[in-house]
Amino acid sequence: MTTRATRGTRRRTVVALAVILAVLSAFILRLIDIQVVQADDHVADSLGKLSSSTTIPGARGDIVDAEGTVLASDAFVYDAQLDPKLIHQYETETDPRKKPELSWDQASEKIAGIVGMTGDEVRGIVAAALEKNPNSRYAKLKNGLSTEQYLQLRDLRLAYLHNASRAIRVYPDGAVAGNLVGFLNGAGEPQYGIERMDQSCLAAKNGSTTYRRGQGGVRVPGSERTVPAVDGGTVRLTIDADLNWYLQQMIAEEAQRQGARAGSVTVVEVKTGKIRAAAEYPSVDPNDVDTVPQEFWRSHVFSDAYEPGSTFKAITAATVIDQGKATPLSHVTAPAHMVFPNGAVINDAAPHPVYEYTLAGAMIDSSNVSLSMFGSRVDPGTREEYLRSFGVGSPTAVDFHSEAAGILEDSAKWDNQSLYTTTFGQHFTVTPVQIAGAYQAIANDGRKIDLSLVESCTDADGTVHEAAAPESRRIIKSETAADVRRMLENVAVQSSNARAVKVPGYRIGMKTGTGEKPDGHGGYKKGVYFTNMVGIAPIEDPQYVVVVTLDEPTKMRSSAATAVAFQQAVTQVMKTYRVPPSSKPMGELLPKFN
Repeated sequence: MTTRATRGTRRRTVVALAVILAVLSAFILRLIDIQVVQADDHVADSLGKLSSSTTIPGARGDIVDAEGTVLASDAFVYDAQLDPKLIHQYETETDPRKKPELSWDQASEKIAGIVGMTGDEVRGIVAAALEKNPNSRYAKLKNGLSTEQYLQLRDLRLAYLHNASRAIRVYPDGAVAGNLVGFLNGAGEPQYGIERMDQSCLAAKNGSTTYRRGQGGVRVPGSERTVPAVDGGTVRLTIDADLNWYLQQMIAEEAQRQGARAGSVTVVEVKTGKIRAAAEYPSVDPNDVDTVPQEFWRSHVFSDAYEPGSTFKAITAATVIDQGKATPLSHVTAPAHMVFPNGAVINDAAPHPVYEYTLAGAMIDSSNVSLSMFGSRVDPGTREEYLRSFGVGSPTAVDFHSEAAGILEDSAKWDNQSLYTTTFGQHFTVTPVQIAGAYQAIANDGRKIDLSLVESCTDADGTVHEAAAPESRRIIKSETAADVRRMLENVAVQSSNARAVKVPGYRIGMKTGTGEKPDGHGGYKKGVYFTNMVGIAPIEDPQYVVVVTLDEPTKMRSSAATAVAFQQAVTQVMKTYRVPPSSKPMGELLPKFN
């Protein structure tokens, strides 16, 4: 017979069993969650606590010139550090069997001789660290040691001396093409030039080594897993470093001789559009950029746009000839000062009588009035189209970092004055490389080839990625280009600069230009100019275009200031590329006057 007490005991037993089963079920569910559902996460977490990882740095790729001369590369240096506490322990050790062969006094003298310090200085570093913290395990000895110094320190076999390696960027040729190459900042980030422009090729990918640690932090054998680093690729440029070096020295001397604030020489290969030199003064040394003001850290050949002046009279001549509006022997009656029907006032650089100028003669004497009269034979819209086809108003295909496009206003907005000044290189701006590109088309029988600065990127595994082939397009007839080249040769032999620019053994064509500099208030600075000279050599078989610029020369303010530098630059280019001397004599001179 079941009593009330029995029923109560049974009920309590059932409740207790239920509670036990509930708790047990909760433990089982939690165990399943830990060991099954979240097993991967917990394993990864535990392995993470038992694992260590070290980074394997990849080397940034090299930048080399057309012949493989290294202009930028990675190098390893070593930072030496000491363990003050271990040194103290060795020095206070009483058991001679546990003491190192060299006493601290002896070792510090050897260390000092290797790192370029005195023994007292080395010992002072350790003493200062111990005074600050008797348990100090670190004291910086010296950073940036060479591999030779590292090896000498390593051979001392001192347990308390450690050397940590790190990569640094070095530029073996210093300032040679430094404005093109660019540099990295302290964090290793590319700032200017090719270093920034071709980051995708040059950048390395770091690797890593991961391993498990056992008791006491001991590495577990066989647990290592390595992801190798991938070094950056090599960027090959089109420039010739030796030629660039010579031209940099030369333009620096000439700029200083003329009292100019800056200067440049740009060399372009006619048949390929490749930039073979871009020499600048002041030039930046990427190893120490602070040696020049920050404004000269970039390449002014690409980033500075200015009014070219008379060098673009050749483009006006090409336009009117190509449009059938004139020939080299067409003529105009031109005074030195003229008021045009729309009220525009144009002056030549120097007073002269009224001349019956041929187009060739107007180029030789660089007559603004005459070029205005010839240029106005073609409507403004067509002239704008020709300027744009020659590259005005657009950056080059190089797409250099911080490259300027220059300014060319829509011809519909040209006012009465600019309607004429655009015929002789005013009211629009260009860079030195854009001038070089325009003359490349004249030299190349009217076909304009996109300029290039990079030849290829070669991956660390040797795979070569050639730069895309440059576009080539006809912008003027070949007969037009030939006529303009003949006029440029006449400028070289009949202008006031003829003797100064003569290159023995070679026929050349050239044109000078003097650009006024804006004052920031809608006018021009008085007596301040940007002078330039551009030429083609040899003129009978064009191989190279050379552009020389001087920014604000003070000893001689006309374009003649560039004559000596131009002559030396063309001469050196002919020597560097072993261009055969001209074998054909010049034809009959074109007349200045009708």
